[in-house]
Amino acid sequence: MSGKTRIGTSGFRVTKERYAEMFSTVEIQHTFYQPPQIKTLERWRSEVADDFEFAVKAWQLITHEAKSPTYKRLKIKLTEEETAQTGRFQPTAIVRQAWETTLDCAKALKAKTILFQCPASFKPYEENLLNLEKFFSSVERGKLNFAFEPRGASWDDKTVKDVCERFDLWHTVDPFEKPTQTPDKIYYRLHGRGGWRYKYEREELEELAAMLPADKISYVFFNNIQMTEDAGVFQEIVG
Repeated sequence: MSGKTRIGTSGFRVTKERYAEMFSTVEIQHTFYQPPQIKTLERWRSEVADDFEFAVKAWQLITHEAKSPTYKRLKIKLTEEETAQTGRFQPTAIVRQAWETTLDCAKALKAKTILFQCPASFKPYEENLLNLEKFFSSVERGKLNFAFEPRGASWDDKTVKDVCERFDLWHTVDPFEKPTQTPDKIYYRLHGRGGWRYKYEREELEELAAMLPADKISYVFFNNIQMTEDAGVFQEIVG
């Protein structure tokens, strides 16, 4: 199973050099808040082994409206018109530009997967579903995997499954909260049970390992306060 499972964390909690010795993949968070310069990402790519894998979190301008508190970390100044046209996969110039920037980041890191994490305010309304259709039907993806993380109780299983099947998306979930609707395309994000300060017990990580298919590539990223330690224990179990 170990050869089919890519284990890592959402961001670095140790030096990149040390991290690359421990894990085979990482989910980059910087690209969500404010993408680094391309030359910075190219340097990151050169500092790790060729088989080390980066996953890129899509820029928040694509998924989140400007009223999101995450915009406090945005370093560019948006015009009033751009502010109104951000997020929700809207067919606007600012969203298109944000996609091109995200794609450039993925190319610089030679990433295989881009994660589109949505806020809980992004609900499966007709307009939002139409925006998803327009976006995923028009963007350049090449051989990239697209991971889709809808949040909130309003996303029922059928709607999620339909969206993922139509646009070839990997349904991204915390498996301790809900089952994935793409069991052949596993992208798990472990946020901590009841909050990010949670530390997983070994028995829970063994339960998690049992959820993974033996013959498919799976991605498992820890995003809790003990992410590095928990990912290390999980890797030991899976390996």
